[in-house]
Amino acid sequence: MRGTVGVFAAASLQATFTELGADFEGAHPGTKVVFSFGPSSGLASSIVNGAPADVFAAASPTTMDTVVSAGAAVGPTTFAQNAMEIAVPPADPGQVTTLADLARPGVKVALCQAQVPCGATAAAVFAKAQLAVQPVTEEVDVKSVLAKVQLGEVDAGVVYVTDVRAAGAKVRGVPIPADVNASTAYPIAVLSKAPNPVAARAFRELVLSVEGTKALQQAGFSAP
Repeated sequence: MRGTVGVFAAASLQATFTELGADFEGAHPGTKVVFSFGPSSGLASSIVNGAPADVFAAASPTTMDTVVSAGAAVGPTTFAQNAMEIAVPPADPGQVTTLADLARPGVKVALCQAQVPCGATAAAVFAKAQLAVQPVTEEVDVKSVLAKVQLGEVDAGVVYVTDVRAAGAKVRGVPIPADVNASTAYPIAVLSKAPNPVAARAFRELVLSVEGTKALQQAGFSAP
């Protein structure tokens, strides 16, 4: 098995998939994994419009469905779930200690755009909690929301649990109560027109393997 494997993956998978990509290349000399990370909805649109890739890993089944419906992928498998958490700058200038604080006047909140899985999942949290949150910015993906928090441009951002963990001391996490929290499932599929289908299937199997599951759980993802 040789050649390039093109993997389109949700931005929230960047750290874990980069690690798995290095493992894959080590286990299969002569292969190279080339990643395109970004908002799942944008990646799905690119795939449907003919962008060449071998594997797609989305941050929501709905997004994957658009690719499957277009005939660009078959048989997706869910490999992980991710819940939401509030990220605030370490000094917490907005004094955000609870979910309800996000609806307080004057608190600057960053969210993902509504069509992106992290935006849709945050909206589900607010609906459960019966909160009306007016963001000052809506970003294209979860990494952009996290960046706004790290730069101190907002008082809080709603991101995934995995993003808070990956950021380390650069942000502080404010947990969302389990009874109002929401999560999104992550499906993966080999694309129908994959230029390198053999390597694509092998990468998919790595993600679904014990090794892949361990790496995902260490990053904060939960089992599907």
